[in-house]
Amino acid sequence: QADITYGQNNEFGFDYLRDNLKFSKDDLVQRGHNYAIVDEVDSILIDEARTPLIISGPSEDSTEKYYDINKIIPHLKMDVHFTMEEKSKTASLTEEGNSRVEEMLGIENLYDPRHISLLHHVYQGLKAHHLYKLDVDYMIKDGEIMIVDEFTGRLMPGRRWSDGLHQAIEAKEGVRVKSENQTLATITFQNYFRMYNKLGGMTGTAETEAVEFKKIYNLDVFVIPTNKPIRRMDQDDVVYKTESAKFKAIADDIKERNSQGQPCLVGTVSIEKSEKLSSALKGMGVKHNVLNAKHHEREAEIVAQAGRKGAITIATNMAGRGTDIVLGGNPEFMAKQKNPDTSSELYREALVKSRELCAGEKEEVIA
Repeated sequence: QADITYGQNNEFGFDYLRDNLKFSKDDLVQRGHNYAIVDEVDSILIDEARTPLIISGPSEDSTEKYYDINKIIPHLKMDVHFTMEEKSKTASLTEEGNSRVEEMLGIENLYDPRHISLLHHVYQGLKAHHLYKLDVDYMIKDGEIMIVDEFTGRLMPGRRWSDGLHQAIEAKEGVRVKSENQTLATITFQNYFRMYNKLGGMTGTAETEAVEFKKIYNLDVFVIPTNKPIRRMDQDDVVYKTESAKFKAIADDIKERNSQGQPCLVGTVSIEKSEKLSSALKGMGVKHNVLNAKHHEREAEIVAQAGRKGAITIATNMAGRGTDIVLGGNPEFMAKQKNPDTSSELYREALVKSRELCAGEKEEVIA
């Protein structure tokens, strides 16, 4: 026999960092890194490989500079005063931009060692205004900037961007700017999982990443045939000249399919896009559910009923990996709604009725 520890990748990484800040072996919580089995392995080891896990502590820097820098950013023009690289998420001032910033800040040389931190915060301010978007990269909740995980579409409470970026976004959105933290310990998922003597994982989408798995982790990819033939039909891409034309076409298509009772799941890339499509459907009088970080408390209910006849679900990637949508609906969830006590006779009776209802709807939607 051997102990198995089950948990989230983030917590394993943070436990490792916290252990490295301890002074006594008796305070350590992790054992040796012997064998890890990772679910959705391509998401964690490839997509999020370079995502840093950071433990930070308070810094004594003043927050006033963020407000000061935020005031000058709107006066700088792209390709005149600065350039922006979206892929690497970096900003650079042009010579004209340097002069403009020096003039507005009332300093002679922005690159003087005394002012070099100001230059850093100008770059962070530019990134906050031009690369990070509300309801895409973050949302405002209870007066705080909450990061939206780009891979899962979920909020990341307690997480903050480092190097003054989070403060720059707070200043941009007019919420209270919290003091910047200093990094005490950091590690990426890639470096953490490479510490294990043996490493493996499972996912339905690893074959396209086989080269990366071999090169980075020395892992081979084995494709296991599906239990049943794949019935999914992949269509060619449809391209529209404008976004408004695209959303109108999607809304029209949804309405037509809904009139036939077909359940529809529509994936969007951000909170912003999901709400834009939702607005288009509301304008057409089409009833639907929206699943994004703003409505996460209804996630279980929305996912459970997304496969029912005539159901329309507009979702971000919250409804992506690991989400099981049952055609006809989820009978267990429906029974629990009526009778939360799963050990009662009333629950069992409700479950039988729900299964009959869902089985009937499944036959209708796949016909």
